[in-house]
Amino acid sequence: MKIAVIGGTGLIGSQVVKNLTTAGHEAVPHSKSTGVDVISSQGLDEAVAGADVVVNLTNSPTFDDASPAFFQTSMDNLLAAARRNGVGHVVILSIVGTDQVPELDYYRAKTLQENLLAAGSIPYSIVRATQFMEFMDAVLSWTADSDTVRLPATPIQPIAAKDVSAAVAEVAAGAPLNGIRNIAGPEIFTLDELGRITLAHKGDHRTVVTDPSAGMFAMVKGDVLTDRNARLATTRYADWLS
Repeated sequence: MKIAVIGGTGLIGSQVVKNLTTAGHEAVPHSKSTGVDVISSQGLDEAVAGADVVVNLTNSPTFDDASPAFFQTSMDNLLAAARRNGVGHVVILSIVGTDQVPELDYYRAKTLQENLLAAGSIPYSIVRATQFMEFMDAVLSWTADSDTVRLPATPIQPIAAKDVSAAVAEVAAGAPLNGIRNIAGPEIFTLDELGRITLAHKGDHRTVVTDPSAGMFAMVKGDVLTDRNARLATTRYADWLS
């Protein structure tokens, strides 16, 4: 199949393109750097023309209250281009539990993106992933100083980006789900515990302080960012660290 991967030069997108190409598909990466802009629609029609499947991996540049507008405009433009060009399957990557955390602007924005896709006329698939292992350094930096890192005890189930990419590629090459597939890492940690493991591996001697009010994930209630019934990837966090 010919598969257009919008956002195909990023962390996930580049690996999705590689996986699809290895499987024998014609996977074409598109991004701002290749002249495709999902907000202005520049290059969108050309990008999706002749594609059997479109995978949308573009992301809002911010996590704040501007993110819903990004997903509203980008999905409106992408779906319109897909309809004009007869695309038969649209795939997006979302987050496990995104509809359970309305307190977070970004999670509301991802829920909006899902709803826009599901309400459209094109067969679709939504892949929801748990938190990427690759994002742990950023999470640590949000509430850190020279001596401590403050983190809540929010349960998370980290997954490696390579496993996310493999799952997205598999869904893109298959029949539309017209629904959601959850994918997750094989282990559940509390975020403060994961912070201690990460710092210890790096030889970083800062102390992790459990703080239920610290950072973005403090707003998450319960274990909604985990899913024991998801399709579990095989990469364990300790193996990923090493």
